[in-house]
Amino acid sequence: MKIILVTDAWKPQVNGVVRTLTTTVRELEKMGHQVVVVEPSLFRSFSFPLYPEIPFVYGVKNAPHFIQPPCAVHIATEGSLGIAYNFFCRRHNIPFTTSYTTNYADYFRKYAGVPESLTYRFLRWFHCGSQWSFTATPSLDNKLTRRGITRLRRWSRGVDTDLFHPRPKPERKVRHLLYVGRVAVEKNIDAFLELQIENTQKIVVGDGPYLKTLRNKYRDVAFHGALSGEPLAEAYASGDCFVFASKTDTFGLVVLEALASGLPVAAFPVEGPKDIWDKDPRTGCLHEDLSVAVRNALQFGEPDACRQLALKFRWEDCARQFADSLVLYHKNGVLH
Repeated sequence: MKIILVTDAWKPQVNGVVRTLTTTVRELEKMGHQVVVVEPSLFRSFSFPLYPEIPFVYGVKNAPHFIQPPCAVHIATEGSLGIAYNFFCRRHNIPFTTSYTTNYADYFRKYAGVPESLTYRFLRWFHCGSQWSFTATPSLDNKLTRRGITRLRRWSRGVDTDLFHPRPKPERKVRHLLYVGRVAVEKNIDAFLELQIENTQKIVVGDGPYLKTLRNKYRDVAFHGALSGEPLAEAYASGDCFVFASKTDTFGLVVLEALASGLPVAAFPVEGPKDIWDKDPRTGCLHEDLSVAVRNALQFGEPDACRQLALKFRWEDCARQFADSLVLYHKNGVLH
């Protein structure tokens, strides 16, 4: 099957959406599918002030060049490129699917003062015109259903368990509390860095617009910048507890990477972590008091149990879920 994947989030951006899409594309190609990625570098664009990492694309006039039946069209993001292709497909009666990967309503309300009701009005238009909208977790399904977005299909997430795995830890007198991910205000990293846990060292791995502020504010924290590949895997494995303070992520791929590396996870009991965690104290703790979650994770965490939980999340299964829910557009009609 030829798959047209339309996304505003793509390389060289570094975030969970890009990792999910690039890995899914790789798995789909292993299965024999042909994937055509329609992404911002193919068009004219400029930086949008509210989220400068995501290019604002304009002048999209070559959609017919990419959408040649038979093919399946998936619009992965609600950005300018996704909106343009959403309009095009509706105008020409081309079936398409979408995915919901970012809690825009939370972000726009918090950082731009946009009422959630207004953002969800747009999101209903964007997703309800599709055949199906793909979501990663039951918690997200429940939230979207309450907001009137109901034609939902599961598209879970996976982890590279060959790269991320437990490794021997160096001898040291303090335990390492680790955060990995985009360093941005919406990740609530301050809630982690303000914790006072005895005999611990806080470590942040990642880059982003909030990094300079955090470096100046927390002088006792080790900031390692962005890492990838083997250095990233080694950073995970050297930790003793992974602290995920975000309350707005739809999933949290870094949680799976930490678990695969043998780290128990401490997080708030919110969408994403509560869909991953198996309620086993050996794999971590979710608690409204993040310090309680960290202390419990350090006390009861066991690397083998963490690893076993992560092994349940396979990218191959995720890509199969994705492919099975696509809708094939044929020149003589729609073939499901």
